[in-house]
Amino acid sequence: VVDCLTLRVKPGLVYGFLGRNGAGKTTTIKMLLGLLAPTRGAARLLGCPSAELTPEVKARIGYLVEGHPLYGWMTVRGIGRFVASFYPNWNAGLFNDLLDAFQVPWKQKVGTLSKGQRAQVSLALTLAPEPELLIMDDPTLGLDPAVRRDFLESIVRVIQRKGRTVFFSSHILSDVERVADRIAVIEDGILLADCPTDMFHERVKKVRAAFDKTPPALDLPRTVNRTLEGNDLYVTVVDYGEEQERLLRHAGAREVEIIPLGLEDLFIEYTARRGPARPIKSVSL
Repeated sequence: VVDCLTLRVKPGLVYGFLGRNGAGKTTTIKMLLGLLAPTRGAARLLGCPSAELTPEVKARIGYLVEGHPLYGWMTVRGIGRFVASFYPNWNAGLFNDLLDAFQVPWKQKVGTLSKGQRAQVSLALTLAPEPELLIMDDPTLGLDPAVRRDFLESIVRVIQRKGRTVFFSSHILSDVERVADRIAVIEDGILLADCPTDMFHERVKKVRAAFDKTPPALDLPRTVNRTLEGNDLYVTVVDYGEEQERLLRHAGAREVEIIPLGLEDLFIEYTARRGPARPIKSVSL
């Protein structure tokens, strides 16, 4: 599922881990947390081998997963007291402030809360121990846009102001674009990109080349996707520049333009599935 993946995340970053369904994101996160053993290689968190995480190291790590499983029979106040008993550094003031800001009812049983409210309780429970590293696996999936925004802004506000680190996967690229300092893109278990978010925007471009007749077969350097609509050729290229434009013009393109795209569209282009033959090779950033 994961093949020769090498990642190094510097402290203090919000790091977005991107990939399509089945790309290997959850498997990677489970290996990082010591929940799965790699067949080859090794992983380390906060300087400790993932397979040997001590209770002291685990107390410095927060982990949020999709669905936010909680004890439904407990009240919000009760689950806070229960979880606090496991953490000597529990910040009760932070826990209270977050739930007050979210306007979650303290006396209500967790099982009767909305999906968004359960996510907010999970977030408060995860942040109250003040982890040095927060790992999240698709934490905003299924939440409405307003809750997602509050959720992410709370994470950035609480974690980043203390120079701590966030590592999260997400299918919602607008969320990643809003908060991530750096992204990694994984496809079929292979790392395709690991760069600052703005660099991904700068280096991956979608280009439209208009021809007067069907375009000839072209082998543009560093092309990751290619489609044809009538006499218009669309190519997604890493580090598009004079060389590629010269080749397009030489092939008869009468008009060449770069199409502005957001992170979500660029990600779709960059990881486009091309069938079993995969005629265009992946190009790493």
